[in-house]
Amino acid sequence: MSSTPPPAAEPVALRLLDREFLIACAPEERDGLLEAATFLDRKMRELRANARTPGFDRLAVLAAISVTHEFLALRKQHDGTDRSVADGLAALRRKLDAVLDAQVR
Repeated sequence: MSSTPPPAAEPVALRLLDREFLIACAPEERDGLLEAATFLDRKMRELRANARTPGFDRLAVLAAISVTHEFLALRKQHDGTDRSVADGLAALRRKLDAVLDAQVR
């Protein structure tokens, strides 16, 4: 039984506030990682423009908190949408069951 090994992780150079970081990732995750780094760099630059003490570490923490807050708000909204869709589907199923039961009788 032979299986193909997963592709080796490759280093990807990311730039955050003009600092370079090498992060290993699978080739199929490279584009997503670069997109995430671009988003984070933009967020850190926004925060730096409004910060009194724009140290890199402080900006990184503020950006992490900001992005996490946005993520949790979107997840909460998504969960509410999922519940709404599930409730709607359940109502449609009850109606369909009622119509099918009426036709059987």
